[in-house]
Amino acid sequence: MKDCNQCGKCCIKYGGGDLSATKEEIDLWEIFNPEIFKYVKNNEIWFDPESGVSLDTCPFLDIAPKKSPSAPNMYTCSIYLDRPEDCRHYPSLIAEMIRDECEMIEVTDLNNTKKAQVKLDKLMSDSRPPSNS
Repeated sequence: MKDCNQCGKCCIKYGGGDLSATKEEIDLWEIFNPEIFKYVKNNEIWFDPESGVSLDTCPFLDIAPKKSPSAPNMYTCSIYLDRPEDCRHYPSLIAEMIRDECEMIEVTDLNNTKKAQVKLDKLMSDSRPPSNS
């Protein structure tokens, strides 16, 4: 499995109501991060603060400056430390990464998805809640 190259596929794909935030996250945004909270409507995320229309992409996904004119776009998250749990816990399954055409996946991962899942679990261990096992 390759390192993340910030292709943004994981973030671009999950717009239009595909992400959620916990009530606790929304409450904290309301108190401490009104710039995030203004994109919440009826406890759902990401909505245009003026029109109330659901956004197709996360409003906090930014295109990073290119290192050269021919370089592919790289993306950053302007609320990375305050991003929703859905974002923090992604990816959780190799199958998700394959479905989303994640550029971290290598041929060896496709040939042995169980081994790739073990690698992914180790890689994401700091981002996920502790296991109950």
